[in-house]
Amino acid sequence: MNKLSDRQSHPAGMIFFAKDLPNICSLAGLLCALLGVYFAILQNFKMAIIGMIWAVLFDWADGIIARKMKGRTDMHRQFGGQLDSLIDMVSFGICPAVFLLSYGNFSPWFLPGAFVIVSASAIRLSYFNVFGLIDDSTYMGLALDNNTILFAFIFLFEGLFNSKGFSIITYTIFMVMAVLNLSPVRTPKFSGKWFYALLFYAVVLTIIYGWMLWSKA
Repeated sequence: MNKLSDRQSHPAGMIFFAKDLPNICSLAGLLCALLGVYFAILQNFKMAIIGMIWAVLFDWADGIIARKMKGRTDMHRQFGGQLDSLIDMVSFGICPAVFLLSYGNFSPWFLPGAFVIVSASAIRLSYFNVFGLIDDSTYMGLALDNNTILFAFIFLFEGLFNSKGFSIITYTIFMVMAVLNLSPVRTPKFSGKWFYALLFYAVVLTIIYGWMLWSKA
């Protein structure tokens, strides 16, 4: 009887929630992250960075859209929160881990680092899902999306180093960021007008990395 009751309480279907505009935005971010993984495996790292930074932009945009939409039910919000968290695991856990592995030419020495990235992401997202923000504008630890924002800028200087030297730098940076992700340090949540700063940043970096790719073609 309980099973029948549970089945009857289910909404019409999964696609009903997938058609929700904020969730469409989240899925666009997932596509960008997937492209980041794809280009990282191909060792086209500049294209991978472009995919990763746009994944951050869509991750910010879905929350803004959700807050401005009227008539969204609690079920829409709960589904959106779960979807966003799962996509964050891909965008900010799996994607940078694959990036690190590929940049290290898939050397087994880079496997521990990739595991640290994925583990730190899973732990942080689980913690956030349970406890949330400290207050309306403060995170515990460095937010995962900030890893990509910082690394996308640092990678601009790749050409100043040889590949082996920069692979060590990349490894070190990801490990430091993983520690900061799980640290008790309080960090601000960037939202509101910061979205337009991120949009400008993403466009500028896309142009710069695109120009770098075009100039080498």
